Amino acid sequence: MNQPDAKIHDEVAQLRATLDDANYRYYVLDEPQLTDADYDLKLRRLQEIEAEYPALVTPDSPTQRVGASPADGFPEVQHNVPMLSLNNAFDEDELAEFVHRVAARLEVEPDTLSFCCEPKLDGAAVSLVYRKGELDAGVTRGDGHTGEGITSNLKTLKSVPLKLRGKEWPERLEVRGEVTMRHADFEAMNERAREEGTKVFANPRNAAAGSLRQLDPRITDKRPLEFSAYQLVGQDMSSLADIDTPTHSEQMALLREWGFRVSPELDVVRGATGIIDYCRRLGEKRDRLGYDIDGVVIKVDDLRAQRELGFVARAPRWAIAFKFPAQEQLTTLEDVEFQVGRTGAITPVARLAPVSVAGVTVSNATLHNQDEIARLGVKIGDRVSIRRAGDVIPQVVRVIEEERPADAREIVFPECCPVCESQVERLEGEAVARCSGGLYCPAQRKEALKHFASRRALDIEGLGVKLIDALVARDWVKTPADLFTLTAADLAGLPRMGEKSAANLVAALEKAKRTTLPRFIYALGIREVGEATANNLARHFGTLEALMAAEQADLEGVEDVGPIVAAHLHTFFRQPHNRETIDALIAQGLTWQEEAVGERPQPLAGETWVLTGTLEQLTRDEGKARLQALGAKVAGSVSKKTACLVAGEAAGSKLAKANDLGVPVIDESEFLERLAAWERGESPDPTANEEAE
Repeated sequence: MNQPDAKIHDEVAQLRATLDDANYRYYVLDEPQLTDADYDLKLRRLQEIEAEYPALVTPDSPTQRVGASPADGFPEVQHNVPMLSLNNAFDEDELAEFVHRVAARLEVEPDTLSFCCEPKLDGAAVSLVYRKGELDAGVTRGDGHTGEGITSNLKTLKSVPLKLRGKEWPERLEVRGEVTMRHADFEAMNERAREEGTKVFANPRNAAAGSLRQLDPRITDKRPLEFSAYQLVGQDMSSLADIDTPTHSEQMALLREWGFRVSPELDVVRGATGIIDYCRRLGEKRDRLGYDIDGVVIKVDDLRAQRELGFVARAPRWAIAFKFPAQEQLTTLEDVEFQVGRTGAITPVARLAPVSVAGVTVSNATLHNQDEIARLGVKIGDRVSIRRAGDVIPQVVRVIEEERPADAREIVFPECCPVCESQVERLEGEAVARCSGGLYCPAQRKEALKHFASRRALDIEGLGVKLIDALVARDWVKTPADLFTLTAADLAGLPRMGEKSAANLVAALEKAKRTTLPRFIYALGIREVGEATANNLARHFGTLEALMAAEQADLEGVEDVGPIVAAHLHTFFRQPHNRETIDALIAQGLTWQEEAVGERPQPLAGETWVLTGTLEQLTRDEGKARLQALGAKVAGSVSKKTACLVAGEAAGSKLAKANDLGVPVIDESEFLERLAAWERGESPDPTANEEAE
């Protein structure tokens, strides 16, 4: 048997890490970074390697699983029947091979087989469970085995029947389908968001997924979502057996009678010729559908044949997804401009000769970063191939070097921010270059102010996102220091701000002037400096002056501060604009008690704690800060290394996991007693509560 060498092992490890990260970002965070086309290529490559070297297949390989774990915030729900993925076909030859495989297993002629074809909708897959004709539960796909219960949100969709039409439905009925958003509705929603200064979504798929996972169903209700059914599911790995319909297409017709939206493009065809003809026809009208699709789903229509064909590890043998090829066009890269994002990221944007790609006129495309420019070898003046990655974001795919003009120019990254002229920082090993003028740069102004005023920073009550937008729009606040020059008379003139609200905000600003050194350091918004790091910096240096004067080597001597964070700190405090803003804040009266260097006891040093549930006498943020002050690390999940779990009211899965792992668990009362003892320099008595009972 052919044995894999070290290079193959490394490639497999890299592919699995990349695909696992992509799954996590897509299914859990709803922040996809890998395009569908890139994901498919990487998964296909991993499948090829594992097919050649079966010994490399592991149970946790992305080829053996469907997705990633559900996010916190909704109850976990186990799917009775897993929501599996489909294998993909990328060309007509692979479609023909699929038909021949199916025919061989069923021992029939390929041309006699009927297949049900419909568009592969690009949205969020969900499952609806009905009992006695009424909607009982709605669940996201999650990792295919466990999803999130989002029943209240799905009930807000007008295309989800709360009660089925007709009568002849079974006691329990499960319907699976896709939640999507039409192009026109998506654009209208984003336009409203721009006017209101709220979140603008990147594409309809992200908008659909994000809308479904809102904790407040009233937000979901305002989003223009549609549900389209694509399958009936029974208690086993097949479609329902107790409904008298022999084919999948007949079941879809039955669903339509019961009140579900079913794709109007659904059709039944014969053999490979029929499938290929359907895919061609749908591809031609793809741009006119008014909603996103990324291919065609093809299923053996006969349900008995489906049961006979069965499943492989992660997909049914009786179905396949034909993926449309990425649509590309050639154009000329006429210039490159550099944009500064809200977090200071410097992004090169290609200005293109306008060209139509997938039915959309494209004149701009992202070049991502300096590494991507080097990888492409692209120059200004080049003839380039453009693709709408994931059918949405324009992307430069490759350079047509044989058509490069003699006067093509190198793309030169700026050394100073094109907006504020602060130093551009790019650390070794990082792809993204960033402006270091975080407190001063106009491009980062809103983000800096939001962070500065946030609860864990200066905690300025009443200074919300819309108010910050209004202040920045009027150019009243250029840096955080300008907040403390605002008067009640100024604020009362703003929209939705009366005299009382204005007076309350001025009082909140005055209160925020009395803070702590860790909070102030955190409020500055220095890259990768979170609360724990800010605490460690304050404890190590004692004063802000000592911290600002520290060299990079001194900074690396602080607990949990490595070379990268030290470089961020050193660069930040060396920028004149940032120093001027800090001086202005102090001049406005911001004060704090200096930290006693190295004298604070650290009885919990090296321990990891977790807080869960609702605490009544203090917030979880306050509990976290007090634990960190005692040297503990506070994590968001329970593991074998967890020293203790503090369980408030309505503690859920974290409490169950702690009990399973044998992690010590205490309630809020005992937590407060222990904190008080540690803060007095005493050792708490772990049996005190037991004796009191």
